[in-house]
Amino acid sequence: MKKVLSIFILSLLLRSLYAQDNTTEQKKSQEWTAELKLANPAKEEKIKSLILSHLIAVKEWHNSHPISTVPAGINPYTGEKLSDMDRSIIADSAQPDSIHNNLMAGLRQELEEQQVAFILDKYTIGKVDFTLKGYKAIVPDLTAVEEQTIRKNLEEAREKAIDYKGIKQVSAIFEIYKNKCEAYLNANGRNWRQLFKDYVAKVKAEKEKQQK
Repeated sequence: MKKVLSIFILSLLLRSLYAQDNTTEQKKSQEWTAELKLANPAKEEKIKSLILSHLIAVKEWHNSHPISTVPAGINPYTGEKLSDMDRSIIADSAQPDSIHNNLMAGLRQELEEQQVAFILDKYTIGKVDFTLKGYKAIVPDLTAVEEQTIRKNLEEAREKAIDYKGIKQVSAIFEIYKNKCEAYLNANGRNWRQLFKDYVAKVKAEKEKQQK
């Protein structure tokens, strides 16, 4: 009897610890789902469950695959030593595809594409629109085709980034796709380095003018 009681108490403690460990994930899943304003309790529960399961799976993979699981070698593209961020992203990128696919398939089954994009923006704190706004500021005469291509790259970055832990990793994933955007601009007659240099000079001049 005492043994059964001990097992029961241990089970309750483990459940309690599990709930506490996932408090942040539960809060995010509840808040993001509520912001969709679906007015459909059954659908809300499905979306909330999908997001919660994904957030927990990403976290658990990240926690169980520290950078020590990736040898401290070099980046074969640059020849430079892998940073801790590089190693962390390599470790997390090895997670099963099912973690990503289960979420996306479930969201697209239950939601319209605009609503799916809303959830992905929540994961990535609106980096698509924020980054695109930056490109428009740096390249004032950005064409419709250029904007469409850049947005496409950034939306790919957004979906890729949801499987990583923390805003630093999310930003690192976006950096990969920003490099693609800048390479695209250079390949199509733009000089990204000069455009960025001119933008920095413009911002600096405006600040100095305001301070006078």
